[in-house]
Amino acid sequence: MVLTGCAENTEGDTTEVTKVSAEKVDAIAATLPDKVKQAGKIVVGVNVPYQPNEYKDASGKIVGFDVDLLDAVAATLGLTVDYQESAFEKIIPAIQAGTYDVGMSSITDSREREQQVDFTTYFNAGIQWAQQTGKTIDPNNACGKRVAVQATTVEHTEEIPAKSAKCVAEGKPPIDMKPFDEQSAATNALVLGQVDAMSADSPVTAYAIKQSEGKIESSGPLFDSAPYGWAVQKGSPLAVSLQKALQHLIDNGKYGEITTNWGVESGQIKTSVINGAVS
Repeated sequence: MVLTGCAENTEGDTTEVTKVSAEKVDAIAATLPDKVKQAGKIVVGVNVPYQPNEYKDASGKIVGFDVDLLDAVAATLGLTVDYQESAFEKIIPAIQAGTYDVGMSSITDSREREQQVDFTTYFNAGIQWAQQTGKTIDPNNACGKRVAVQATTVEHTEEIPAKSAKCVAEGKPPIDMKPFDEQSAATNALVLGQVDAMSADSPVTAYAIKQSEGKIESSGPLFDSAPYGWAVQKGSPLAVSLQKALQHLIDNGKYGEITTNWGVESGQIKTSVINGAVS
């Protein structure tokens, strides 16, 4: 059933995407911090599900666009990756504490977050709303509407609160924001008609629409484009190592292959930077 799939495909998604291989580049690997070199791996905190970026396949393995890209970066650095599942809001504190080397969970690189960690940018995403097919919701005039979001995302903490405050200032009812712990639950709420709209990052909304088999559609244009970044401790040279490895993959075409394989090529970047927040 489609409705069940939207809620549970995190444990049973059978989508197969070609894995792109990458080779170690000694000169780039040499830039790694000694601790990481000695460990031979990076420990990565990740929150699932957030399809197609990170989620679980039918066997329970964490997969997705983000996974394939970071795996290729790690291979370029001569490392393996230890993915550890985490609540989204706990990833940055765990990086600060040294529990994780990297945070990889479609994290928007924002100036506020840059006060806590450093980011290596790897993708450009916007916000895209979705609505039930045939029903019209205006993302810029959703006063009084029920809008689903994933908890602790930029949509939850910044976008919807700001739009709701504008509604109130204009004497209109606030937006009835419905935060969910998992993106799949937010999507399912929209499919079931429990909310009027959903706001999520553009690749996530595109994937949700595709999986809904026509039950939901995009609402309004993509907006507020901003970079995703891999988070590391403030001042860690690991940020530069990740940046150099990713730029190598951008330049040799492997990055383009990975984004295209996952259908997210519209968010490709040409240059990876350290701390590239736009707001």
